[in-house]
Amino acid sequence: MEARVETERGAAGRLPAWLLGLIPLAMIAAAAALFALLGAPGLGDRTGPPVEDVAVERTVLRPGQIELTLRNDGPDAVRIEQVSIADAYVGFETDDPELGRLDSATLDIAYPWIEGEAYEIVMLTSAGGTIDHEIPVATETPETDLGFLGLMAALGLYVGVIPVSLGMLWLPFVRRVRPEWIRVLIAFTIGLLAFLGIEATLEGVETAGEGPQAFGGAALVFLGALSAYLALSAVDAHVRGREQRAGAKGAAGAYLALLVSIGIGLHNLGEGLAIGSAYAIGALALGSFLVVGFAIHNTTEGLAIVAPLADRPPGLGRLATLGLIAGAPAIVGAWIGAAAFNPSVVSFLLGVGAGAIAQVVWQLFPAMRGADGRALDAPRVVGILAGLTVIYLTGLLVSV
Repeated sequence: MEARVETERGAAGRLPAWLLGLIPLAMIAAAAALFALLGAPGLGDRTGPPVEDVAVERTVLRPGQIELTLRNDGPDAVRIEQVSIADAYVGFETDDPELGRLDSATLDIAYPWIEGEAYEIVMLTSAGGTIDHEIPVATETPETDLGFLGLMAALGLYVGVIPVSLGMLWLPFVRRVRPEWIRVLIAFTIGLLAFLGIEATLEGVETAGEGPQAFGGAALVFLGALSAYLALSAVDAHVRGREQRAGAKGAAGAYLALLVSIGIGLHNLGEGLAIGSAYAIGALALGSFLVVGFAIHNTTEGLAIVAPLADRPPGLGRLATLGLIAGAPAIVGAWIGAAAFNPSVVSFLLGVGAGAIAQVVWQLFPAMRGADGRALDAPRVVGILAGLTVIYLTGLLVSV
């Protein structure tokens, strides 16, 4: 008996490891295919009405036309038979009359909508169900041309790159203060970043609730956060490993400043997404108050970037790069939000920003420690609370 077992082990040992890993997967796939081919034997026919769950991912308004992008969020196929606006049936065209699970289709509705009016759209399915969609304020969707992209770039520049760069002018001040005050500034940075991370998470969950749930809904936010956190952790381990192998001490301050810039940049990407999407649906008025509000709000982010640079300040080129890393994603976000807004993608990206910020906070925390090894004494706690308070109060100046 023992000889037989040893023979079987030897035969298995001669097979490549990758083949041994693929054999169970192939058997699972074959079993699933056979089950589907035989029509789920033994389970009987399905009872009850079909489950219809359709989400509206995007609304585009053009003169005399309303265009809706639909996504089937439920398990059963859905066919749109009629569309009603203001209790009157209207004509429509679609590129896919029947939506299978997770399928997407565009619904073109011919309707003379009026600027500034609110509309309730009711779509009737072949099974007798209804899908409701509200347009709070009707306004024409801007065309994605060079002029529009230039406007979004200018807006991202005003609310992202310029304010962050101005905030980095605090570097001379940071270099002149005493070491204990540097640790307080690091605490201020942690408080600021913590608020941004919480804000990104809440925005992501809210956005996920407005879109299709079949792709994960709010879980996409936490998936994005975990992915970003683990990715930055891997990068950090790689960088530190190279420094140890090279026997170099490395520029810890410059490295922390880069991490802060990345975290803030990913947050500003989400901020740009919100700005662009709000502008596209007419819910954002571009004016001096908005720009000034964002400028004040985001200037504090520049201070967060230069706080770790007191010991070894970089050159102007490196500072400019840090400013672009932190601020330029607002431009990209505004382009995406205005031209190709998708709730699921936006939720994931907001989660990525939150996860990156969490990783940066983890990296900054040891920099608060004093000579006694403590990180949370009274001055540094005040610094964290000050960061939370300042970013909260400046955030009241803007609303998207």
